[in-house]
Amino acid sequence: MRLRLLLLATLVSPVALAPAAPALAQQAIPATPPAAGAPLGAPAGQTPPPLEVDVTGGISAPMPIAIPPMPTQAVTQTAAGSTDQLGRQLAEIVSNDLRNSGLFTPLAPGRMRAIGFPEVTAPAFDYWGGSGAQALVQGYVRANGDGTLTVGCYLYDVSAQTQLTRQGFVVPPSDWRRAGHKCADMVYTRLTGEGAYFDSRVVYVSETGPKGNRIKRLAIMDQDGANSRFLTAGSSIVLTPRFAPNQQSIVYMSYVGKTPAIYVYDIGSGRQRLVVQNVATTFAPRFSPDGRYILFSMAQAGNTDLYRVSAAGGTPQRLTTSPGIDTGGSYSPDGSRIVFESDRSGGQQLYVMNADGSNQQRISFGGGRYATPVWSPRGDLIAFTKIQGAFRIGIMSPSGQGEKLLTNSWQDEGPSWSPNGRVLMFFRQGQGNAGKADLWSVDLTGVNERRVPTPLDGSDPAWGPLRP
Repeated sequence: MRLRLLLLATLVSPVALAPAAPALAQQAIPATPPAAGAPLGAPAGQTPPPLEVDVTGGISAPMPIAIPPMPTQAVTQTAAGSTDQLGRQLAEIVSNDLRNSGLFTPLAPGRMRAIGFPEVTAPAFDYWGGSGAQALVQGYVRANGDGTLTVGCYLYDVSAQTQLTRQGFVVPPSDWRRAGHKCADMVYTRLTGEGAYFDSRVVYVSETGPKGNRIKRLAIMDQDGANSRFLTAGSSIVLTPRFAPNQQSIVYMSYVGKTPAIYVYDIGSGRQRLVVQNVATTFAPRFSPDGRYILFSMAQAGNTDLYRVSAAGGTPQRLTTSPGIDTGGSYSPDGSRIVFESDRSGGQQLYVMNADGSNQQRISFGGGRYATPVWSPRGDLIAFTKIQGAFRIGIMSPSGQGEKLLTNSWQDEGPSWSPNGRVLMFFRQGQGNAGKADLWSVDLTGVNERRVPTPLDGSDPAWGPLRP
């Protein structure tokens, strides 16, 4: 479902978005917030340095940021709860998103006072300056007559006493959390210069039962672990789910009839269809960036090669012909090249080729083996699983240069990129028969590592694009 984004030019103040109100209420609220780029507290002739976050430094010096509960002009009951309660919850979502990025330290609730509705566009900069916060996020929640909610979000530079940016979102009550993620994305992109990634979803495999007899079901959730729900019943094992670029379907492998085969699941209808009919074992599928093709591996006559087939079905086209196992293909973001793993040299290594299968070149030459490569959405890096005693998540350039390992646990595998190419999600398997499988994320510094909560065990995460 699309969120309606209010143009910044119209989001001048909470009143500007509200229906006509009594004159006294309008007078109590400033008509306009401080203009961006016009410092209120700077000495004459001086301009404070721009407020920004260094994304290359990891969490060495995260920015202190204040995110008080979002007030409401009139407490109203909605299908998602009362507007004052939603204001508190939305501030928590923004705080959690920014904290999880490793680049921000939101002030604890005990270090912030509640703000009134008129303060949303007229911050008490003297107070916030004394709190230690460098940036301030304020917003509001309003119930609309048509049943939707309006959420306003404003970002301020506390030292310069300026408004940096603002956005507003009109959402149905069922999507109220998305407004919080959108607000966090606005703050993140403005202060870091990086792309957004909080308003996105992850499809993964939910697991239950002993290791020798696991029940594996397709599941989908928000990137922070909220709103997790099952897509399949668990009657057959599922593996390696991947979103279509339009996020309306998921391609995955399933053991229906005890034979590995590729299926496409339609999220809206819940229907599933077999992709390639009457062929041998097929597995490891992934959509092309334009959604026209599905790249996959197929085993025939003792050899496993990469193929592609129209997303609508049809006759597969063979892309590799070398002896051995070629699998784990992933397109570059422009669709012109493919990275994959192959044991043609005697052990699992990474190779790159053109999208038609030509110009195949090996790019991994470090010790150990390499598996599950995936191209960054920015095109600058390839993530992989490094197998050398333990399983670890690593990155390298598409030419194979600059290899860097980001994790150091017993079994980390299956990386998937965030929409902005700065964070990787993967799954970590515990040791022994009782070892759990959990989802984790790590940023490109390798410093900010955290567990992503799921209701049950989780594996094979695939991070989808930003939601429309």
